[in-house]
Amino acid sequence: MMLEQDTGLSLAIAQIVQRLKGSSLHSQLERQARGSLHKPEIKLESLKEDIKEFLKISGWEKRLQNAVYSELNVFPSPCHPAAPPEHMKEPLVYMRKAQGSWEKRILKSLNSMCTELSIPLARKRPIGEQKELLNKWNEMGTDEPDLTLFRPVYAPKDFLEVLMNLRNPNYENGDQPSFRNHLGLIQVPLKVKDIPELKDYFSELGLNTGQLGIDDSTQVPPELFENEHVRVGQTVLTEQDSAAAQQYIRQGCPTALRAELWALILNISNQPEDILYYEQLKSNVIQHDLLVDSLIYKDVKLTASNDDYYFVFEDYLYQVLLCFSRDTSVLEHFSYNSATPPKSYIRGKLGMEEYAVFYPPNVAPLCFLYHEPSKLYQIFREMYVRFFFRLHSISSHPSGIVSLCLLFETLLQTHLPQLFYHLREIGAQPLRISFKWMVRAFSGYLATDQLLLLWDRILGYNSLEILAVLAAAVFAFRAVNLMEVTSLAAAEAVLADLSTLKVMPLLQIFLFATVT
Repeated sequence: MMLEQDTGLSLAIAQIVQRLKGSSLHSQLERQARGSLHKPEIKLESLKEDIKEFLKISGWEKRLQNAVYSELNVFPSPCHPAAPPEHMKEPLVYMRKAQGSWEKRILKSLNSMCTELSIPLARKRPIGEQKELLNKWNEMGTDEPDLTLFRPVYAPKDFLEVLMNLRNPNYENGDQPSFRNHLGLIQVPLKVKDIPELKDYFSELGLNTGQLGIDDSTQVPPELFENEHVRVGQTVLTEQDSAAAQQYIRQGCPTALRAELWALILNISNQPEDILYYEQLKSNVIQHDLLVDSLIYKDVKLTASNDDYYFVFEDYLYQVLLCFSRDTSVLEHFSYNSATPPKSYIRGKLGMEEYAVFYPPNVAPLCFLYHEPSKLYQIFREMYVRFFFRLHSISSHPSGIVSLCLLFETLLQTHLPQLFYHLREIGAQPLRISFKWMVRAFSGYLATDQLLLLWDRILGYNSLEILAVLAAAVFAFRAVNLMEVTSLAAAEAVLADLSTLKVMPLLQIFLFATVT
């Protein structure tokens, strides 16, 4: 057993070293180490220790620690050396097959749209068009292209239908279906946490711990907790420690510190080379027109443009999503994502024809925190490759959308069985209502301050499971009204407006104040 652990640790270290070797941080460290050789405190007889001490004092050791911590958070633990690469993407074969079929369906839809409209997946823009786009880069929201012929590639309900039809071919319940098995819509046997496990996992959200996002506290007057919490947050920022920031943010993040703390946790520093990279992506958008550009326009027009909170950020959304659709560095996350990236080539230039496209609401809340386009872009990209991609691909990961749906249904069946059975009997399966909340991480449904408090906890726990817990908590909160409804439309009406809900009290009551 110890030998296996040592092997796993060695593999993890080797993987991180290999990844960091190609990074700009590695070349900066080398440059700093070389530069330190001229300093009088560096002695030849103790060269290694002296350089280590110099890197520690000058803050470079902390940057390296943050980079390693970031890698540990993002990349899964390495599998057995003999395991094939697809096992790292997704260990269950039937999940991989389902994801492959879903991708084929999306691509078929894209290709048929191209054929119908007689437009290419990608083309080089004429010079005149390039100049026009460059001139209106900061006011793309004023553009009103005719998008009536473009249709969304899929809606959340289409994706839910695919998840409902998932089956594990090795799992046989016999001729008599079990009671539990056929109540919910998700029919795959994945391990999800129960309430005691969730209480343990989210222990910092307990009733006796101070929380930002709760107006009244029995233990400490809220203003005292808040002042102390802000002071601790400033210390964490001064120390520039990603791990400490992640632990700190579990109790919520002061508004004034949120942008910097999130950037610290995500290890985003917006160096000159990052700004240059963003400008290169922008240049690629100016030069090449992709089919997904029109889909992005349509999506933003249908969602954020009509949203009371986010319509002011329309221009930012276009900039971020258009650049994201050209960013080949995003391809790295496909090594641990069950999905496969379809590609298109424009005279040797690689363009990504997938993802970014179908859910701009996940970008919009970040616009409240970051006003500099290249930093906003980097934060969104990192949030996507760490978290949001899991909401749009089929996998067995605990933070994947399949597990979240199963966790939601299990929590409701176990703790609100009468409500669950009532809604099921009237044809209003709870997941049909909550799915769109989870697939968008509640963006566009909660008030922005509440959404950011929820996302604090996603970053703090490095997990999306809290989305399923909140979805169940919303049903629990509206249970009395829901027991009165007699149709899916009536149930949807009861849950149509979540903008007045307070996230933290709902989570605390559901997890810690409910008798189990």
